[in-house]
Amino acid sequence: MTILVGIPRETFPGERRVAMIPRACEPLQKAGMNVLTEHSAGADAGSSDDHYAAHAARLASRAEVFREVGIIVQLRCLGANPKTGRADLGIWRSGQTLIGFGEPLSALKECSDLAATGVSSLAMEPMPGSPAQSMDALSSMATISGYQAVLLAATSLPKMFPALMTAAGIVTPAKVFILGAGVAGLQRPSPPPAAWARWPQATTYARQSRNR
Repeated sequence: MTILVGIPRETFPGERRVAMIPRACEPLQKAGMNVLTEHSAGADAGSSDDHYAAHAARLASRAEVFREVGIIVQLRCLGANPKTGRADLGIWRSGQTLIGFGEPLSALKECSDLAATGVSSLAMEPMPGSPAQSMDALSSMATISGYQAVLLAATSLPKMFPALMTAAGIVTPAKVFILGAGVAGLQRPSPPPAAWARWPQATTYARQSRNR
């Protein structure tokens, strides 16, 4: 029996990401699975319905996706989308599997409500960065967040990052302190946010916030 994997559109307000981009459908196809994608699921992430169709994914309505597939991949599961995500509780089927960010350690009620429908939920947050590096879903998101944080800081700071020597005098460099160097920061001297802050020549300090 062919396994059907479903990709629904995210319903969390302002969420633009999608659980699976079109080219990620190909490995599933090669493994003998079929992919069912909700119409416009990846539109806000830059992946049109035509892109999914070109990678052999079949398009369907949200109701059809939840009704037909055995596995749902969702960026924000009920635990990470406790308000608008409740609208899907009535269309889950017992025996289905949900994979995504579910906040299992804090969203206890949401996880319990989901379990009551007979759905098995697999949260991606506890996935260790090592040895399961290829399955680590948090590092990529932290990399993007760190990059954006430096850009926002540079925009908000009422001075420029680099040191400048001008005819009017010397401008000292900005000092940047980064809390939480992240997984990548354990592997290289300059973790991504620190490297990005140093690139415009700011004086940068970083601290790893967890124990090893």
